Amino acid sequence: MTGQRRRIDQALDPSFASDLDTLSIEELRARRELLDVLDTELSYYRRILHGRLDLLDFELRRRAGLEERSLIDALPEILADAPSGKTSNPLDKELSVDAPPRVGEGRRAIDKALGDDFLTHLPRISDNELAGIRDSLADTERTVSEQRRAVHDAYDVITGELTRRYREGLADADELLSAN
Repeated sequence: MTGQRRRIDQALDPSFASDLDTLSIEELRARRELLDVLDTELSYYRRILHGRLDLLDFELRRRAGLEERSLIDALPEILADAPSGKTSNPLDKELSVDAPPRVGEGRRAIDKALGDDFLTHLPRISDNELAGIRDSLADTERTVSEQRRAVHDAYDVITGELTRRYREGLADADELLSAN
């Protein structure tokens, strides 16, 4: 299951969470640990994307005359820990988790989205360009969310197999406890 493929590609491969009864308990635990790491990583990406989307949404509202404050004045409120709820509508676009989008030279869309320095030149970006950046970030956020859902699904399947083995006496819980 290892090799040269990215961790997310491994975890999203249908074979990652299939034929689990043929795997050792150690391999199951290793896969579940990988999924834990991926969930943390994907959650982090989503939070960053949501923050950028919230900033862009505010700027678009400000430019439309719906906000009187400057972006700087509103920054503490924008970056507060309240989810925007504006980016995860599954009806906007159907996404496939089988092939995460790539952008030139093998870069992932998330790398491009997080590497974009649009915030440093926000005043010079036209409204249309700003809306395009926002749409691109929203697409990337939906992809990351889909990947995260798939990671959770695989985690549930693997955890189910581990639970089955403990319940049926095929694995020793005392061994697990003594290893920690």
